[in-house]
Amino acid sequence: MAQPQIQPIFILPEGSQRTTGKNAQHANIMAAMQVAATVRTTLGPKGMDKMLVDTMGDVIVTNDGVTILEEIEIEHPIAKMMVEIAKTQEDEVGDGTTTAVVLAGELLKRAENLLDQGIHPTVIAKGYRIAAEKSQEILSKIGITVTENDSGILQNIAVTAMTGKGAEYAKDKLGRIAVDAVKKIASKEENNVVINKDNIKIEKKVGAGVDDTELIDGIVLDKEKVHSGMPSSVKNAKILLLDSALEIKNTETEAKIQITDPEKMQTFLDMEEKMIRNLVDKVVKTGANVIFCQKGIDDIAQHLLAKKGIYAARRVSKSDMEKLELATGGKTLTILDDFSPKDLGFAGLVEEKKTGDESMTYVMECKNAKAVTILIRGGSEHVISEIKRAMEDSIGDIAASINVGKVVGGAGAVEAELAKQLRKFADSLSGREQLAVQAFADSIEVIPRTLAENAGLDPIDILTEIKAAHDKGEKWAGIDVFSGKIIDAVKEGIIEPLKIKTQAIKSASEVSIMILRIDDIIASSSSGKGPSQMPPGGMGGMPEY
Repeated sequence: MAQPQIQPIFILPEGSQRTTGKNAQHANIMAAMQVAATVRTTLGPKGMDKMLVDTMGDVIVTNDGVTILEEIEIEHPIAKMMVEIAKTQEDEVGDGTTTAVVLAGELLKRAENLLDQGIHPTVIAKGYRIAAEKSQEILSKIGITVTENDSGILQNIAVTAMTGKGAEYAKDKLGRIAVDAVKKIASKEENNVVINKDNIKIEKKVGAGVDDTELIDGIVLDKEKVHSGMPSSVKNAKILLLDSALEIKNTETEAKIQITDPEKMQTFLDMEEKMIRNLVDKVVKTGANVIFCQKGIDDIAQHLLAKKGIYAARRVSKSDMEKLELATGGKTLTILDDFSPKDLGFAGLVEEKKTGDESMTYVMECKNAKAVTILIRGGSEHVISEIKRAMEDSIGDIAASINVGKVVGGAGAVEAELAKQLRKFADSLSGREQLAVQAFADSIEVIPRTLAENAGLDPIDILTEIKAAHDKGEKWAGIDVFSGKIIDAVKEGIIEPLKIKTQAIKSASEVSIMILRIDDIIASSSSGKGPSQMPPGGMGGMPEY
């Protein structure tokens, strides 16, 4: 008797792609590893730069991990998860993005070896989770305490962050500027030091050299005075911050005024001028000799203010107005009738200067300024953009060090010590999780190994020497990529915030665990017009890990 034919059942739309089991895991791991490989060569003082050219032909030259990954048009969903690691690291610390991505790639590479040995992904995930928790505990114990008063250590942190970037040849001066800027904006709330990095404005202007970069106790505005008759410089400036226009407002609804008599036209214009004069009189009565307006200033108002010797700039951004409040101690007014003398801000000098080919307004010599400006100079737009990224990394590192209150040695020293202690911890475990913890420890060593590779040194020899030093109890033994010798990173001033390491391990381990637990990829069709564009494997065209 013939067997009845079983009709196939389709539960997915036509054109959908599905990858399951080990194929899915290997494809995901390959995609993640290729993202890590993209930024791996940028790690460390001898890391190389990447040139990124977008569809418009704009060029970015950088070795900043998060900038590279954000600019690359990545489509693979797993690769996008790796980019998220870099963004999280950037948001939380401001530096260490490459470290976090490279570590995640190595964790997945080691996990793949365990998968090939028949170890279940959930066992590996559990082992990684145990290792990540133990890592946080170890790092907290070995961290060195630091406060905002330890200027020498903070300077070393700033210089370490800049080493290997375009700012390296001026790193000492730029490091001092970064430390001074953070100290100026720091404030104490109860027993905690609060640092809001947004209160440091980084302004860049092409021209001069990197050595001409300066810290200004106040705010630099990319604005010029609104009238040529206004003074170019005002000493002992009393500053009025306005969030209302010094001009006649347009009606919100369409309105028409019909004038039949020419005399009425003149009366109408006279009334408009009178209203503007009244506004200017109110400003003059405040006693202010400098005005920063968030909205527009009418031509007549400009003329009247100039006659009174008042300096004015218009259309100042909201973020700059907030910084001006913090720098000058003034308050932004929306209604002039609510003015009180306490609302005026103060600056020792407000001056219009020509910087490069544009005029800028400098608000300087502010008393106890809680917002400052770093004006970056350099020979080209590419140079100053990279200097800005280096300065942001440096400021982030200093702020993270003060907020957490602990730092660790760089140069691969902390990773080597962490790997050593994790292996010792793994020996105390039983079961297959022990293998995952050991794999985690091996993965941590990707940082010193990559530092050696990028410096053109033999990574096996270097790792062997570092391990030998740590076995002797030299906790901060790391690699000097310039001489190829093993050094005490802390004594040599190669110091990084503890938070870079703790955040990198948190992010990398969490994403690795999530990727390992995926065993089925279902890619829906694109509007029924064929299969999805999601590649089942890696991101074609990227280098192998």
